[in-house]
Amino acid sequence: MSFSITLPDGSKKDFEESLTIADLAHNIATSLGKAAVAGKVNGEIKPLDFKLDSDSEVAIITDKDEEGLDVLRATAAFVFEAVAKREYPELRLGEHVADEGGFYVDTDKDDQIKVGELPKLEKAMQKVIKNGEKIEHVQIAKSELEDLYKNDKFKSELLAKVEGDTVDAYKLGDFVDFGFDALLPNTGKIKQFKLLSVAGAYWLGKSSNPMLQRIFGTAFFKEADLKADLKRRQEIKERDHRTIGRDLDLFFVDPKVGAGLPYWMPKGATIRRVVERYIIDREVADGYQHVYTPVLMNLDAYKTSGHWAHYRDDMFPPMDMGDGEMLELRPMNCPSHIQIFKHHIRSYRDLPLRVAELGMMHRYEKSGALSGLQRVREMTLNDGHTFVALDQVQTEFAKILKLIMDVYKDFDITDYYFRLSYRDPKNTDKYFANDEMWERSQKMLKGAMDDLGLDYVEAEGEAAFYGPKLDIQTKTALGNDETMSTIQLDFMLPERFGLTYVGQDGEEHRPVMIHRGIVGTMERFIAYLTEIYKGAFPTWLAPVQAEIIPVNNEAHGEYAEKVRAELAKRGFRVEVDDRNEKMGYKIRESQTQKVPYTLVLGDEEMKSGKVNVRRYGTDEEVSKSLDDFINEIDADVKSYSREN
Repeated sequence: MSFSITLPDGSKKDFEESLTIADLAHNIATSLGKAAVAGKVNGEIKPLDFKLDSDSEVAIITDKDEEGLDVLRATAAFVFEAVAKREYPELRLGEHVADEGGFYVDTDKDDQIKVGELPKLEKAMQKVIKNGEKIEHVQIAKSELEDLYKNDKFKSELLAKVEGDTVDAYKLGDFVDFGFDALLPNTGKIKQFKLLSVAGAYWLGKSSNPMLQRIFGTAFFKEADLKADLKRRQEIKERDHRTIGRDLDLFFVDPKVGAGLPYWMPKGATIRRVVERYIIDREVADGYQHVYTPVLMNLDAYKTSGHWAHYRDDMFPPMDMGDGEMLELRPMNCPSHIQIFKHHIRSYRDLPLRVAELGMMHRYEKSGALSGLQRVREMTLNDGHTFVALDQVQTEFAKILKLIMDVYKDFDITDYYFRLSYRDPKNTDKYFANDEMWERSQKMLKGAMDDLGLDYVEAEGEAAFYGPKLDIQTKTALGNDETMSTIQLDFMLPERFGLTYVGQDGEEHRPVMIHRGIVGTMERFIAYLTEIYKGAFPTWLAPVQAEIIPVNNEAHGEYAEKVRAELAKRGFRVEVDDRNEKMGYKIRESQTQKVPYTLVLGDEEMKSGKVNVRRYGTDEEVSKSLDDFINEIDADVKSYSREN
């Protein structure tokens, strides 16, 4: 036997006898052997005891690699399973996953594992880890595992999907499980771990399946990394728009009346209304004509547009009206705005024709994908479409981009980058087949960005099915990469719908259609704002801009109402807290609700016509005349709460 191992640097090692990945790591360097946790053989993750006996490309995975963390977390998940099964013999086990977010294990029993039981399970895991128990990599007959899992319908279902008569599995004592690429050879190598939380999860992600209990955890090789991750998770928890939305009474979603269908409470509706009015005013000032179009449309329109062919899985089933007419809840607004363009004969003098709408749409999202305001089934998109002549594309593109940047400035959005999203030419199912159109539009989009001198990244396979686009990617407060705004060039839909305008030469010409979204959907944008502001909305957006607290309702209530009326008359959103509670409690409540200004009114304020002002997040109180305060809050709102 003679074979060669090619290492990542291109060098080769020749061997006459088979050896394991662990042997290879030690052969390369003693230090590498100590740090090795797995290997990548011809692109596939393999455990340290995997035998090498033929020509292969091999990379050693160490505790410093991201893939090494995946192996560690998979091992922690396996140990959790073993410990949980010892603690609850009747426990049924579902899927297990380990990735950059940590790990989770789906479990099921009559009385589901509760979050209060996690410390007990952690302690049991720590004991197994301290003992350094061996994790054995074994090949087991499938029939033996079928007998082992005969009382666990979930494992049995997973096992049925495994091909062959033998199964690659791991043992820890009497416990056996499968479905892992690679695990560490003993429990003692798990240095730092934490069981985090529990949540319900449908079996295999299907809402028609039983609800299991998902146990989340994480693991690291270093204590400092675990501490940093737990701190980050706490920050995420504090910024989660679902938690803030509940605490500030902004919105709620009740699966009993419709999962993924948010109800906006008065305070949340106020924030949304301020955003919507701002956007409409901005767009109208920029030359857009705002319209209203129906949420229902004949299915034929979506067949013409290509949505039915390319986007059907994300659309609700059509409604048969009984007379041959099929109506569809719209997943996109573009066919509706095309009808606005088509309603009149258009001239070159009409172009650019800018149409905008806060358009309600519906997407067929699976229950498992729904999340607060970020993933919903009904949404309102800040949508717009501009119809231009070919020689107007670049100028209009720059104009739209400037509008987006101006809006970002007002909302203090600074963490973003530009991504040019192209089609994947190999994916003929997803993208409209017209090579000439794609090459032309992608070149035009890239040229527009180059002319503006802006940096960007390029991403193949991220285009819309009908054309390339500029995506503006933001970082959410939770660290996720998300598309906030988009500008898309479209030669296809004008062709499909037969759009024309009469040119200066008296002949018909085909317009180019530019799709654009400034801030995306109201739902996702307000979720984003809630998280980046941590619920402390700037004064211009805050649902309540000032809370007035009379020291004594009987003595100072009338003055409090006078101040409220004076502020409300000028358009400020103000409330008086006249509850029969202690003043200190009311002040703390105002701070908890993150109200920008708290005004405390007592004898001195009433006599002098002043207000005692406390800004959110400070203990400092400043006495000033009502006129001075009005000037202060007015300047705050008009400047979009920017300091300069």
